Amino acid sequence: MKLVIVESPAKAKTIEKYLGEGFTVRASVGHVRDLPKSNKDAVDVAGGFIPNYQIVKEKQLVIADLTREAKKSTEVILATDPDREGEAIAWHLAQALHLHDPKRIVFHEITEKAVREALAHPRLIDQDLRKAQEARRVLDRLFGYDLSGLVWKKVRYGLSAGRVQSPALRIIMEREREIRAFIPEKYWIIEATLKTKKNESMVFTCTEEPKSAEEADAIVKTAETHDWHVLDVDAAAQARSPKAPFTTSTLQQAASTRLGFSPSRTMGVAQKLYESGYITYMRTDSTTLSKDAQTALLEVIKDEFGAKYPEARAYKTKSKNAQEAHEPVRPTNSAKRTAGNNEDQKKLYDLIRARTLASQMTDASVMRTKITANVNGATIPNFTVNGSRVIFDGWLKADPDARGEDVELPAIAIKDPLSLVEVHSEGKETQPPGRYSEAGLVKELEKRGIGRPSTYASIIRTLDERGYVEKQGRTLLPTPTGDVVSTFIENNFGDYISDTFTADMEDQLDEIATGNRDYAKTLKEFYTPFTKSLKSKADIPKLTGMGDVPEEFKCPICGGDMEYKLSKTGRFMSCKKFPDCVGARREDGSEIEPPKDLGEMCPECGDAEHPKVVGKKKLTPGKLIVRDGRFGSFIACSNYPKCKYVRKDPAEEAKSKTGVTCPTCGKGEMVERRGRFGIFYSCSNYPTCKNAIKAKPTGKICTMCGSLMMEGTKTIPERCSNKTCLMHNPHKMK
Repeated sequence: MKLVIVESPAKAKTIEKYLGEGFTVRASVGHVRDLPKSNKDAVDVAGGFIPNYQIVKEKQLVIADLTREAKKSTEVILATDPDREGEAIAWHLAQALHLHDPKRIVFHEITEKAVREALAHPRLIDQDLRKAQEARRVLDRLFGYDLSGLVWKKVRYGLSAGRVQSPALRIIMEREREIRAFIPEKYWIIEATLKTKKNESMVFTCTEEPKSAEEADAIVKTAETHDWHVLDVDAAAQARSPKAPFTTSTLQQAASTRLGFSPSRTMGVAQKLYESGYITYMRTDSTTLSKDAQTALLEVIKDEFGAKYPEARAYKTKSKNAQEAHEPVRPTNSAKRTAGNNEDQKKLYDLIRARTLASQMTDASVMRTKITANVNGATIPNFTVNGSRVIFDGWLKADPDARGEDVELPAIAIKDPLSLVEVHSEGKETQPPGRYSEAGLVKELEKRGIGRPSTYASIIRTLDERGYVEKQGRTLLPTPTGDVVSTFIENNFGDYISDTFTADMEDQLDEIATGNRDYAKTLKEFYTPFTKSLKSKADIPKLTGMGDVPEEFKCPICGGDMEYKLSKTGRFMSCKKFPDCVGARREDGSEIEPPKDLGEMCPECGDAEHPKVVGKKKLTPGKLIVRDGRFGSFIACSNYPKCKYVRKDPAEEAKSKTGVTCPTCGKGEMVERRGRFGIFYSCSNYPTCKNAIKAKPTGKICTMCGSLMMEGTKTIPERCSNKTCLMHNPHKMK
């Protein structure tokens, strides 16, 4: 019996069906080992940046199961994803399972032919590719932890920075500053609706934009009192060539524009299509189709649209480090007109298929037309209308939505008379540059060489989860928190979040992947000057204020001036005399009730004889005060966040109890809490014990992984709280 290990349970089921008897297929469910959460123990810098990997706690039962299967098998084949992450997971599996010279296979589509072809050509684990992933992981950990620690001290506790996350935030903030500095200018647009002799209407626009209402009114008056004629007709046939098949980034951009999908939603849907065998691997920056795929596409195009539509094309991959062995995102069977298990999957498959077919089709021929009109016997600026007419649809036959919304204009000749239906002017203002959408940010990151296709969705998700941006429709709007964090990092570590540094580092990681750069040397060249820079900033003053508030807002207590400050929940107004005066307002100007001293000492840190020690510092004895929080007032220690004591309302505390003992520490009780994303359940010993689940525990223990079982839905009454366990989605198990 041969054991094949893949990453996804869904993929495991599909491949096991292809291979049949003689093979057992199991899933690692992603990464099985990672760096410990403590940065102190994560990386041995002095020893050559050696990572100290540990088996992920939730994967211990997975490893135990895979170990048993490996011992029973005559051969172990590692078939994780065909990229750096997949290569790293294969290596971690080999280490965790103590495998000697395991076979490594890769395939870019989950079809029986591709899987059997991969089995016929196994190889060793690519150590260069694995080291590139390791370098990225270690680099991100060192950068993120060290810089985040300084941000905590100098800006606010709980904030974070990241090697790629911070440059992305900087790009968003640079655009925001452009918008703030923009000074609008007034102008007028004039439109005239004109008809031909055959009663065909067209809307013409004045080619000049008047700068005053008087100038606009004069043009309108002349337009209303004179006859019109066609001054010029400029028509030219133009070829429109198709675009290359999708890479990860172009797929994310098109799915956002056409379907309204966020990058993370697109990648999640694409992952399901890939695991079901409908599309090729969705993390790629290559646009090179295999010869077999291209031949099959040309046959499908000929059968579906006719002999005049197919045209073999090759596209140049933009990324200089693209792996040409990979293919673009395409259907595994291009003859399959629709595929997917739900509407999202079907929509994305249709988009991928249309783009792939179009990429191997003839040019579309379009007649571009520009008609210019003016009045008889007077002098005003010309009026024009632009449009087009498709002469031959070519690749647009497969992807008609790519045509756009061009106006189709009637046949007309110079000097033909036109009759005025209506003319009007409208005052406008010049607009600042638009904020980035998710698709726009992905495009910008790719253009600047920041990040890689597999990271774009996670970058945007991280910015959102950290509270640095908020989504308004498809637009990414930076928050005050994102503003102050980005400003602090730009002012103090601008070199490390610049486009040049970030893109160069990506290139260096790519060179490690190809065996042209040394792992330890690369990290040392980064970390030595980086730590010096961090130490040089140790004595910079803490960022306490974020600028003055508008003069109309005065302190509600003393009537003095106020300034903006940053709290965990966002920006607020604080009296400049703080801490002597505790007057405060919310950002909308409404008054915040000052903390009320209850006259009681904190039961955790209020003992002067036995002061509480946080880090190496002794806390001043704290008092209990009434605080104003997101969910109303509550009683807490005045030393928060150094002392996290919160007095619970007895009635609310009794209501929150579940009676279920925490299986992690064995001492606490699982209680109901409210967080940023709603209600969840965690150990009553938090923060000593950080066990938390997203739904109410039932009290039962999962027979597969030992985690708590929790309430599910009407169709799935109970499920495992461990999302990596198969019992988390029991309906998907056979």
